Amino acid sequence: MLGLPEAISVALFDLDGVLTSTAVLHRNAWKQAFDAYLSERDPKNWVPFTEQDYLDYVDGRPREDGVRAFLHARQIDDVDPETVTAIGSGKNAQFVATLDAQGVDPYPGSVRYLDAAKESGLRIAVVTSSKNGAAVLDAADLTKYVEARVDGLDIVDRGLRGKPAPDSFLLGAELMGVTPDNAAVFEDAISGVEAAVAGKFGYVVAIDRVGGGQADAMRAAGADLVVNDLDELVSA
Repeated sequence: MLGLPEAISVALFDLDGVLTSTAVLHRNAWKQAFDAYLSERDPKNWVPFTEQDYLDYVDGRPREDGVRAFLHARQIDDVDPETVTAIGSGKNAQFVATLDAQGVDPYPGSVRYLDAAKESGLRIAVVTSSKNGAAVLDAADLTKYVEARVDGLDIVDRGLRGKPAPDSFLLGAELMGVTPDNAAVFEDAISGVEAAVAGKFGYVVAIDRVGGGQADAMRAAGADLVVNDLDELVSA
C-alpha cells in the first residue's frame, strides 16, 4: 500500500520540501543572502538570485557547498573561505528568524504517508543537509515518527561529503542497520536523487513540488518514481 518494492524495509526521507514546507523558507533566505552579496559586489550589474538558481545549485546541498556552487555558476571564484561562511551564516540567521516567527507545517500528504508507513511497519529515518534538522522536526511535530536522523551537523562532524555524494544516505542506512538495497530514498532535490542513485539504494522516490521540467530532470537523474505528493502512494 506504500508504493514500494517488497524488499524495502526502511525509508530515508529528506526533510525540507519532502516532509515540510521549509524549502520555501530556505529558498527565500538564500535569495536575501545572495542578493545582498551580489548587489554589494557589483552594484550596477548584479543579477538577482532566482528560483532556478536554488534548484540547480543550492537545493539539497550542505550550506557552504551550495554557496560555492552558486558563486562558481556566476563565475565568481575569487571568494575567500570567510566570505563563503559569512554568506551561509547570513542565510541561516534569516532562516532561523523566519522559522521562529512563522513556525512550520508538515505537508498533510506526507503526514498521511508517515502514518501509513508506521502502521505497515516501514521504519523511518530522516537524512537532511540542514543543520536545523532537529528544530524543524520538532516544530512540525514529526520527531515522533523518526527512528534515526542524519543532518548537516553529522555531515560536518563525521567529515562526510554532501549531496550529490551518497555519504549521508549511506550513514542513514547504516544507523538503521540495513544495506542500501533494502532502503528507499525520498527526495525533492536533484542533488538528493543523484546521491541516492550513487549509493545504489533499492528505490528512489522523487517529489516534484516545482512543476515545469523538474519531473523530467528527476527522472533523468535516476528517480524510479516521481510524484507530486506522497499521499499519491497511499492506497485509498
